[in-house]
Parts: sequence; structure tokens; C-alpha cells
Amino acid sequence: MGLRPHIFLLGLLLLLLLLLGQGTIQADTSPGENTSEKQLWPELRQTLKNFPFLCNPKKSGSNVPSKSVHSLRPSDIKFVAAIGNMDTEYFKEIELPDSGTAEVEKHPWTGKRPQPACMGVVTDVIRHFNPSVLRPVCTPRNRARPHSGAEDLWVQAKELVRSMKENQQLDFQNDWKLINVFFSNANKCHLCLLAEQHRPAVARVDKLTRALDYLLQEVPKAFVNLVDLSEAVGVSPWQQGTQLSPAAGPCSCSGDTSKLFKIVTQWSYQESWDRLLASSKYNERESFTVVFQPFFYGALMGQRPPQDPTTLALDLWNIMMEPAGQKDEPLSTKERRPVKCPSQENPYLFTYRNSNYLPRLTTPHEKLEVREGTEIMCPDKDPSDTIPTSVHRLKPADIKVIAALGDSLTAGNGAGSKPGDILDVLTQYRGLSWSVGGDHNLSSIITLANLLREFNPSLRGFSVGKGKENSPGAFFNQAVAGDRAEDLSVQARRLVALMKNDTMINYQEDWKLITLFIGGNDLCDFCDDLAHYSPQNFTDNIRKALDIIHAEVPRVFVNLVKVLEIVNLRELYHEKKVNCPRLILRNLCPCVLKFDDNSTEIASLIEVNKKYQEETHRLVESGRYDTREDFTVVVQPFFEKVDMPKTPEGLPDSSFFAPDCFHFSSKAHAHAASALWNNMLEPVGQKTTRHSFESKINITCPNEDWPFLSTYKNSVQGHGSLLLCRDRAPSTSPPTSVHALRPADIRVVAALGDSLTAGNGIGSKPDDLPDVTTQYRGLSYSSGGDGSLETVTTLPNILRKFNSNLTGYAVGTGDANATNAFLNQAVPGAKAGELTSQVQTLVQRMKDDYRINFHEDWKVITVLIGESDLCDYCTDSNLYSAANFFDHLRNALDILHREVPRALVNLVDFMNPSVIRQVFLENPDKCPLQQASVLCNCVLTPRESSQELARLEAIARDYQSSVRELVESGRYDTREDFSVVLQPFFHNIRLPVLEDGRLDLSFFAPDCIHPSQKFHSQLSRALWVNMLEPLGRKTDTLDLTADIPLSCPTQNEPFLRTLRNSNYTYPTTPAIENWGSDFLCTEWSPSDTVPTSVHELRPADIKVVAALGDSLTTAMGARPGNSSDVLKSWRGLSWSVGGDGTLEIHTTLPNILKKFNPHILGFSIGTQEETAGLNVAMEGAGARDMPAQARNLVERMRNSPEINLEKDWKLITLFIGSNDLCHYCESPEAHSPREYVRHVQQALDILYEELPRAFINVVEVMELTGLHQGQGGKCGIPLVAQNNCTCLKRSQENSLEMQELKKVNWNFQTGVSRFSYWHQYLQREDFTVVVQPFFQNTLVPLNERGGADHTFFSDDCFHFSERGHAEMAIALWNNMLEPVGRKTTSNNFTYSRTKLKCPSAESPYLHTLRNSRLLQDRADAGPTVPSWAMLVAAGGGLAVGGGGVMAWRAMRGRRRRENPPIGLNTMSF
Repeated sequence: MGLRPHIFLLGLLLLLLLLLGQGTIQADTSPGENTSEKQLWPELRQTLKNFPFLCNPKKSGSNVPSKSVHSLRPSDIKFVAAIGNMDTEYFKEIELPDSGTAEVEKHPWTGKRPQPACMGVVTDVIRHFNPSVLRPVCTPRNRARPHSGAEDLWVQAKELVRSMKENQQLDFQNDWKLINVFFSNANKCHLCLLAEQHRPAVARVDKLTRALDYLLQEVPKAFVNLVDLSEAVGVSPWQQGTQLSPAAGPCSCSGDTSKLFKIVTQWSYQESWDRLLASSKYNERESFTVVFQPFFYGALMGQRPPQDPTTLALDLWNIMMEPAGQKDEPLSTKERRPVKCPSQENPYLFTYRNSNYLPRLTTPHEKLEVREGTEIMCPDKDPSDTIPTSVHRLKPADIKVIAALGDSLTAGNGAGSKPGDILDVLTQYRGLSWSVGGDHNLSSIITLANLLREFNPSLRGFSVGKGKENSPGAFFNQAVAGDRAEDLSVQARRLVALMKNDTMINYQEDWKLITLFIGGNDLCDFCDDLAHYSPQNFTDNIRKALDIIHAEVPRVFVNLVKVLEIVNLRELYHEKKVNCPRLILRNLCPCVLKFDDNSTEIASLIEVNKKYQEETHRLVESGRYDTREDFTVVVQPFFEKVDMPKTPEGLPDSSFFAPDCFHFSSKAHAHAASALWNNMLEPVGQKTTRHSFESKINITCPNEDWPFLSTYKNSVQGHGSLLLCRDRAPSTSPPTSVHALRPADIRVVAALGDSLTAGNGIGSKPDDLPDVTTQYRGLSYSSGGDGSLETVTTLPNILRKFNSNLTGYAVGTGDANATNAFLNQAVPGAKAGELTSQVQTLVQRMKDDYRINFHEDWKVITVLIGESDLCDYCTDSNLYSAANFFDHLRNALDILHREVPRALVNLVDFMNPSVIRQVFLENPDKCPLQQASVLCNCVLTPRESSQELARLEAIARDYQSSVRELVESGRYDTREDFSVVLQPFFHNIRLPVLEDGRLDLSFFAPDCIHPSQKFHSQLSRALWVNMLEPLGRKTDTLDLTADIPLSCPTQNEPFLRTLRNSNYTYPTTPAIENWGSDFLCTEWSPSDTVPTSVHELRPADIKVVAALGDSLTTAMGARPGNSSDVLKSWRGLSWSVGGDGTLEIHTTLPNILKKFNPHILGFSIGTQEETAGLNVAMEGAGARDMPAQARNLVERMRNSPEINLEKDWKLITLFIGSNDLCHYCESPEAHSPREYVRHVQQALDILYEELPRAFINVVEVMELTGLHQGQGGKCGIPLVAQNNCTCLKRSQENSLEMQELKKVNWNFQTGVSRFSYWHQYLQREDFTVVVQPFFQNTLVPLNERGGADHTFFSDDCFHFSERGHAEMAIALWNNMLEPVGRKTTSNNFTYSRTKLKCPSAESPYLHTLRNSRLLQDRADAGPTVPSWAMLVAAGGGLAVGGGGVMAWRAMRGRRRRENPPIGLNTMSF
């Protein structure tokens, strides 16, 4: 069921009422009104209420009615009417019934029956809502006799005029009327006939003439909308319809169903109407006009036209608000546009006159076409002496066959069209196609084929004339208009078949040139299906086509032309001074043109466009198509960056475009052909990426010395390299770990060092010694970016093959301060002591540069230092000692480690000084010996076999050992996003020797010290190879004369190698002097103001530290004593509250906090009670003692004059339970989990009630049985059991008692674990309890032999040593920085000085339940049963209750009977 016009008219009327501001909508009814008539109006009104009406009627209204239809405002309209043929189901009018009981059909958009009469509904509308706008009229046809469509329209016009004249409320002569004439075409060929026969679509205006003539003759003051609803009512021009045309039938007029055909013919149809009406008699009067209002929806794109009247009414109104002849914005059913308003500048309804309409579909210019021809005067146009067998030795004249694949730009659509001939854009001028056209010759038409014919007149395969891909003249131009990348495979197969079947070519022997260019249509539609048009799919589709050609066609050179930068089309579209058919442009390329300039969609378009270019480039550079000598694919990038050509006036130059302003004119085809030709001759890596269409066409000639078409292999020149890596893709998502870093993930490259890295003398000529002072940074092995890899081998040029967006590399010459030095901050003559300054400058530059996302971009930083230190070693052996070298290097790397996120640091071994001596001493005639003392005195002047030389060699070895020691210390392997890797390729060097036995000095600069570019190229290759080699298998020798191929990442080993992803273990462990830690945190500032919430508490906000517990907190036995002495408590070393020394010597929680706040209070020092501070722990204490300790602690804080009890933030650590477990077997009731939890809770309650601003750490009791098991040697089970823990003594391994003790241990842990979620402790903003579970799963630390590592334990083998306390402090600190619910539940006993975690800018606070954003539901649920019961029950049924007590009593009784009583001389914790 279709749309009825009276319903449509109601929507339009209501819209007019709202736009005219005619009062408030009411709901009154009048006596006698038909109830069914008024039901539809509220529904329409409610629907329109959902639209934002922002028009101000005062701005567009006027107190004086208009005298001319060309200055007619909406507020001048006094009467609205509609006529249209009612012969179809879409326009079937309901006859006026004799009574109000007639049954009618339901409306599809409302689901309800329509009103029985249009007039009744409109009468109700006018009466109640707009007294100034008179009732509308819908004229039903007289069904007494049949009429033709035209006659019926004329009858309706007569009926309309009659009703208006009889309307007493209408001043027929003076009131302005808006009359809508609706029509549709039934013949779905009405557009294709237009295209094929080139006759006006409006030839059928005869069908409307009688009705329009009658209105013109009879109706004064009328604005007539001529509305084509062929699509709006569901009668698409491509579907069967009804109305003014003959009955529908199959449309076989064209067979062309392409998007371009449909869009162009549709536009031409609209333009024909505008031209006809604008020049017709209907627009000659001041009181009458007819304006064509086109209703073209996205039916071309598969959109279903709307059926509800509100949408149609809004669309018609918006169309009316566009100037006549400029109604270019296609309608959409996918997005509902806001209502347009008359503007202050244009407050009138648009007519052809006030729109300044000029016909755009002009008669094509008949002037002679200006041909874009040229001549080519190349000295060598001859083919090779013999037919080449390698594509890398292919001359232009060797090409025998030319072909092309692509879309309409290769098919040549509109290339020969005369200006203004829009319809002719449908013509495919294949003979003019830039890449394969062969019309005429080069003197008149520039195409690639015509260029090649200058070298080989017998060239075959080029296209001529006009036609589609299957036309006789298309030959091997198999491009298809409208095709996308997904269609290329079909084109490729068709081309292969044509070549195989062509008897005029030698398929096996003839050299073929195939140009592939695709992607414009993909980009134009990408926003409709991001997944379908993804860069990955685009590249895969191109790969499939290339694979077909690669597999089946011999002797081929394939040009893969990069997809053009399409976003600049917007400039042409938006320039109103350029006469372009914008409706065509918008429909052809909606994803480029329909969005705002700064929209995310345009940003996405630009990114996808770039990815298309990058991914196809990466595909070709993978080496996939360089596996045969007779085949290659070369990317031709001249379209990579495209500037819109401009006229002298600065406007977009439309002469480069076909009449549709989308396709290329012959002028642009000529430019594209010349650009492609020049690209083919330019070496890879030096190809032009931006062609200037405004410049004069310039045709270059093949190089006489190198006359071949450039390929990847033959483009490697001078000091260049070839990279044949297939997999050049980055990680699917940016990696967070340096151990999963692919080459393509690297975004930034940087370098630090001395003159070698600064590039001194790299480019100096052999005899130009003064030029050695020039710093050729662009050629530097580790950071230079001059040229491309094909000409200059450097690490950045290698990495740019994986990521073309790499930044940071240096170019040209200059010192470290030069802008072009960028992140090469090496300084000639720099020593290790100056490396810190370089690092600081580098870090600041990276932070400040807009091109670098400091926190997100992955960085490779190469460091090479030491040569200058050795050169001056003999002048001050203390200053340049290995220890100082180590310290300086460590300080520099520490800064990088501390401040630079996402970095892989290459630490390169320096060159052995013996190499320099050998070069100098063996070439006294060529090396400047007189400058030796200046250049490197301590290396070059010592005599052979002298003590000075021996010391130099020893210090060089020490330097190298220092570098290895620093890296292998693990100091820089503590962060997931940072690593330092030693690259040892420089460790041993094999110098190049000439045939006469002399050293080859071409590897050195004129000073015989600095490497030349030849040397740097080898350094780059060796460094790259090292980076991909796993640790333990890295090459440590550099053979300067060896052919070093560039390695490639593999599918199994795609990452740059680090310690972890190499599965390597360093061979030695450094000696440990103390158990301190290194502090590497950068976020250590306090809050800007003292926080009031514990959930926003930073470490530096802590002012007071305290602890409760037993002998593990008093640090009993932390240091060894005499065997006869009672163990002493070393409170100053206590893990949670000790403050002896500094963090670098003693790792304790207070010493960590001192780094954040040096003035922290409360920590213990020494061993005396007087210096215990706020360490209230007592030896032998159990859970029952915690309330007393809590009171003691509160009292001490109150009495301290240094502590502001109300304002100072306090960190209190409670750790208890070991004694309770050790004596549980003696009194299960007293030491039960229930009692344990109850006592701990009592202590916490005291702290909660008495202390403001407190953060309480409750550390879970260790897994005692796990700690007990496995100790041997001096800590055998008897000693442990007798001296410390009764229950462990009585429990044998795997006994029932031991299993029961494990359950109790577990229930202790489970009991306190609930305190983090305890409802009571969540009520205050300045108090929290956080359970730290690092002891939950305790494992005995093992030594290298696999036995228990006793260095963690005191002499009694039960308490912890200083090392053990350090590990506990680290574990506690790290737990405090981990979110609740994700805390580490075991301790890592491996030694490292850098295990301390750091607060970050994203997570600067100590973690609480709330700021962990986890388990909030558990936090909010308060207990409804006694506290101890809930906590113990949380143990999952393992809590020891009465049954457990009875079991222990039974076992105790049995043991009493089996063994005589013994005295218990236990030592408590």
C-alpha cells in the first residue's frame, strides 16, 4: 500500500503551520465533526513534535504582502492545495462517502484507517490551528468515467479552481496560493532513454501542459511546486511505476546499471526540467511561477524511499528552501535532517529568477578540442641487444604488450567529453586513458602507451576509441567503471585469458607492462561498511589480483599506482564559484563529500586513505613478487599527495576534470601519463610522490648510463640496501610490552654518543681532511634519514620500510642543536660523563615535539659511547676509570629508564682502540700522523708492547665488562615497556684488506679514525641483524667486507629481541653488597593540598608510620649474633616500620616513604626500646594482644608533640598470627579462627574510633606450613620444631594434624581478607582498612642448587634475616600500589634492586577498595550476622569449629598416651 497525497498534504500543512508560527496546537472539536476525520491529525501532530523547529517566523515574515511571486515569503501563503493523478494505488483517493460508515483500508504508516475525506481533515486543521491559512483542497477524480493520466490531472485542476473561486474566505484575486502538482513516471526506462537518445526527459511535459496551462490562465498569485514523486512513493526510476508514462514494461534500452549511469541520468533528468521550466511561459509573470522540486532518495544506493507523510513533508519543505537549480543535496532515508529555515538574506520561496538560475546542462562546446601532445627527444630509444631475461634489465623499448586494470579513471569515462556535456561522461574514452590509451600518437595525445610507442612502434594491447571493456577497441584495457578492489581478481583473470588467446602476441616471450590502479570507489563508499572497505581487505583484494598475474603471466613489469589522495575533491565540491554538478559528485562519492570538514568521519577517511597507500606499499615491498627474474611489481607513488590544480584566480581548475567534476579530462589524463612515465624511470626510494598538475608536462628520458625501468632490485645504488621482508605489518594493536615489539611498531628513533654517531667525516672526500669536522648526521648509521634505503643504509631507513611514519631521524649536516639533527643528540668528542646531559636534552625534545606522542609512541634509542674516554684515559686514569665509566653510563640509562616510557635501548659496544692503531700504523703515508696526538693521543702514541698500551687494552676490556655488567644486572628489565639490550657486533672487527695486502682506507674518513659512509652502511646492517638475533646468539664480529643481508622478522620470531623473548639467562650473578633498593619513581610529589579522603592519598601525603605485631615486626634476629646469645630485635631494620640508614642500604617501608617525604615520623631505629618510635609490636604477641597494642599506639600518638593527630595522615601496618598458629594445637579454643578474627577486629575498632586520617595495612598471616616444609641443612625439622613452633614439632608431613593446621592457617587468612570489604570501615572518608595478601601463598625461597636459601632466615631458621625483611618490605609496598582484588598473593624472592613499583600519573594513590573500582557490591553490603561468624564462614566451610577442636583434643590425648610429657621451652615470634 503506498502513500496517499491527502495524507502527505496534511504533513506539509502542519509543517507550514509550525514554520509560520501560527499559535498553539489545540485539541478542541466542534459539534457535528466526524470523529474518524480528527483521529489522524493528532498522530501527524505528535509525529512532527519530535522534530526540532528552530525557525523564527519574525525573521522571515513581513507585514506587507508580497506583490511578486519572486519575493514571496512563507508567511504570505494563505491557501494550500494539491492535485495529482489518482489512478494508481499510491495516489488512490478515498471517495467521499454518502455516510460516515464506509469501510476503507488501513494506512501502512499508522496502522489505522485513513480519514474518509481529505477536505474534512483539513477543515478541522484550519478551523482549530490556523485561522489565517485557509482550508486546503484535495480534489478527487470523478470516477463516473475513466480518464487518461493527463486528462485526470486537468480535471483535478478545474475542480481545484472551481473550489477556490467558490471559497468565500479566499480572496481569489489577491491571496497567495501554494499549489502542489504531484506526478510520477511509470516507465522505468524514462531515464535510460534520456541517456541513450539524448532527448529531454521532460518531453513528456505534454502530459502536464494542459493542467499547468489551465492554472496559469485561471489562477492569479500562485506558487506551483511541480513534484516528481516517482521515488518518493516507491516508484523508483529503476522499478515499475505508474502515472504519466505508458504502462511499465521490461527496460532493455541500455543494460548499463552502473552507479555512474544512474547518477548521471538522474541528474540530467532533473536539470532538463529546470531548464525547461526556467525558460517557459510559466515563469514569465510576476504573479505565477512553476518550480520543479525533485525527490531523489538514495534508491541508487539501495535505500528504500520513505512512506510516512511527515518525512516526505519535511523533505519537500527542505527542497523548497534550496535555490532553484541548486537542489543538489540528495535526500536520505537513513538520516533525518533538521528543518531548514528561510534566512534573513533569502527570506523568500525560491524561484528560478530570485535564484539567479543559469542552465548547467548547456549545449556542448563545438570548438575544437585542445590536444595535450608532446614530443620526446631521447637519444636512446633502442631495445636491448638481446631480449632480456631479467625484469631488472628491462628497457622501455623491450616492452611489447601493454595492459591495464582498474576503474572508470582507467576506462576513461568523460576523458573526451566537451565542457558541459554531462551525459557524455558515461562514454568511456579508452583511447585517451592515461595508462593504456592509444588514440592518435604522442604529438596529440599523451598516454603511457603513446610514450612507449615512441620506443617500440609495434607495441600491442593499448585501447582505442570508445566503449566498454568488452568492446573491440578495449583490447587489454580491462578496467571496469565502478569497480572496486574486490573486483580486480575478475579483471585479472579476464586479462590473462585475453592474452593467452591473442595470436598477435607471444605470450611466453613478449615483455608485458600492466598498470593497476584502483581504490577511488572503495574510499567513496568506505563509511557505509568500515569492515568491508578496511585497509586489510583492500590490500588482500589487490594481493589476490597480483597473485593471479604472478602465477600465470611470464615476463611482466607491473605498475601498482597508489590510490590517490581523494580528500582534496572536497575543495572542488565546496567552491560555489566553480560550475559543478554537485548532486552527481555527492552521489558518486558520499563518504568524501557529505561530512563536515572537522568531523571524525573525514579524519577517518584521511586515515583510511593513508592506510590504503601504506598497506599496498608494504605488500609490494614484502618481496612477495620478487621471487622470479622475469616478474616484479613496483609501486608508483605520484598520486600519494595530490594538490587541487588552481586557476590564476586561485579557484579549483575544472579544466582538469570531466564535466561531472569527478573523472579526469584528457588534460588530467595527459598529466597522469607523464607522471607515471617519470615514476617508472625514477629509482625506488627516490620516486616523486606529489605530481603538480599545474606545471608544464615534462617527459624525462631513460638514463644513458642506466636505461632500465626502475625496480626494487636495480634501484639499490651506492650505499643502499635491499630489504626483502614479507611481513612488515605492525602488531594488531599497539603492544604494551617491549618484549612483543615488532619493527613496524617503532614510531621514534633517537641516538646518543660521540662523533661516530654525530657522523663526523661520513661524507668527506678522501683527501678533504678539514671536512672531517662536518657532522653528516643524515648518514649516521643509527639515526640518519637521508635518502632512502635504496641509496643510504641506516637504521632509520630500514625501519621506515616497516613504518613510513617513523620520526626522530636526522637529515643533512649540522651539530646537535640544529633542527635537522632532531633526536640525534650525539656530540663530537663526548665522553661518558657527558652522556647524562645528552639524555636530558633528548628527553626534553621528545616531550616537546608535536610529532611525538611521548607516552604512547614506541622508541628505539641507540647509545654508543667510550671511544673518547679511552682516547684521553692516559691523561687522568682516575677520571676515566672503568668504575667512573660504569657510573656515568648507569646514570644516563637510569634517566632513560625513569623518564622514558615505551623504549628499547640499543647499547652498542664501542670499537676496540686497537683498530684505530692498526689503520694508522699500517698507512703512515695516508693517515695524518702529525694530528694523532690531537685526535686520540692515548691510543695512537703508545709504543708497541709498552706498559701504556697494555694498560689501555686492560681498561678497554674493563669498559666492555662494565657495559655487560650493567646490562646483565637486570637493572633495566623491571618495567614491561622498557629494556636495554647489548648489541655486540662492534666487539670484534675484521678490517678490509686490498689485493696487495694493504688496508682498504675507503672504509674510513680522511682522518683514518672516523668511519666513512661505506663503513656506516655496514654498521647499520650489523646493528639491524643484531636487533633481530636472540640474546646468547648475537653476532659479535663485524666483517667490513662481508655481504651482510638484511634479516627479516619471521612468523615465529616477529619481535625485536630482548632478554625475555630470547628465553635467555645471563651467565653470572653480580655480588650483593647490601639489601637496599634503587628508587626509580618519577611521580613522588604530594597532593596539591592535604587530601581529606583516604581514597586520594598519595605516598608523599603520609606523615606518620606505625606498626603492630609480634617478633617479625620487631625484626628479631634480622642480623646474626653469637650462637649463645638470645636473638636481638633490630627494630631499625623492621620491614614495615624500620628506618635505619637509607633505602639504598636498607629496604624498609619507611625508607621507601622517605623518598616521597623525608620528614616522615614514627619509624624505629636501632635496637633500643627508646628509639622504637611507633613500633608497638612485642615478641611473643598473638592476636589477643592486638587491642592493647592499638591502645598503646593511640596513646603514643596523642602524646607526641611532633604529630598533629587530627591532620597528619598515618600509615599503620598490622601483622599477627604466627604465634596463634604455632600454639593452636595446645589450645584450639583460645587460638581458633573465630577468636583470632575477633581480636584483630577489636584492634581495628579502636583505631577506627580513635584515629582520624588513617590508612591501615592488615597483612595476612604467612602460610606457615609451607614455610616450614623443605628446609634442610642447618635448619632441619628437629631444630625448627624444638625452638620455635610447638604445632609444627608435633605435626609430621602429610599427617592429619598438619592438614588440620593448614586449614586453620587458611581460615586465618580468609578471616582477615574480609576486612577490606568490612562495612563498618567504609563509613568514614578518612579511614580505610586494606588487606595486603602477599604472604597468602608462601613458598620457601630456593638457592641455585634447589635447596632452601637460608640467607632469608635468621640464625634460628624461623625469623627473617635483613634480606628477608627487605623482601617483605618490597612485597608490602608493591601490594599497596596494586588494586584491591588484583593484588599479588605470593612473594618473589628473586634478588633485584629495582623491584619496587612506582605510582603513576594515571594511578598516583595508595589503593583502597573504592579507588580500585572493584567489588563495590561487597563493600556496600554490611554484615547481618556477628562479625566473626561472617568472616569465618567465608572460608568456604573449612573453618575449624567444634569438630576441629574435638579432633585436636583426641589427637593430643593419643599422643600423651604414646609419649611421656615433655617441657615446652618455646621461642615466640
